[in-house]
Amino acid sequence: MSETKEYRQHSFQRPAGATEILLVRHGESRAASAENPFPLVDGHGDPELHANGHIQAQRVGERLKNEPISAIYVTNLQRTSQTAAPLCDHLNMQPRVEANLREVFLGEWEGGVLRMKAAEQDPIYLALHTQQRWDVIPGGESWQTINDRVMQGLNQMHDNHPDELVVAVVHGGIVAHIIAHACGARPFAFNGADNGSITHIVMVEDRIIVRRFNDAAHLADTLHDGSGQLT
Repeated sequence: MSETKEYRQHSFQRPAGATEILLVRHGESRAASAENPFPLVDGHGDPELHANGHIQAQRVGERLKNEPISAIYVTNLQRTSQTAAPLCDHLNMQPRVEANLREVFLGEWEGGVLRMKAAEQDPIYLALHTQQRWDVIPGGESWQTINDRVMQGLNQMHDNHPDELVVAVVHGGIVAHIIAHACGARPFAFNGADNGSITHIVMVEDRIIVRRFNDAAHLADTLHDGSGQLT
């Protein structure tokens, strides 16, 4: 009597040549106010981390320190390098800068203005959510411009790290853009990733495979009602 051949389910395996990227949203940045606007770097608001954001950064470092990480990327904005610092210390790595993954450019609403306009429920703020376009803000960045630079940054990491796992500490608007683009969803469908959360993607040639979004299991006692707000 011949044996029955069985076919079991298998867990996900990274395809040959692919790059796994853990997209970490930076920790909570300091509060905005009209009296103390954020400094600007190349026109982008560049706040430092809030004390709570430093705690979130430590949690990220503890969560990821045992992963087989080949490189850690940050943007040119300080909240990402501050968030990456504990993990870099654990792994004795220097972060690499990928400026193409910097936050969405908010035009006239940089420097913390977006948060104030959101609190006021400004008509333009409401319109940008209705239309799902950042360029509703005067001087704001278009979807195509964001997509071109973000994909350039991701593809560069893919080229640099085939068959490897890397971390990229980035921004809420960029995490949302990448996942919506990968899924073919509406542009703002994934807005609101928590500060310090982990989103896992796999770059395979010209495709993005989404493995998880907004993993915040390490952050429970650091989150509050503003944690998903951008910038």
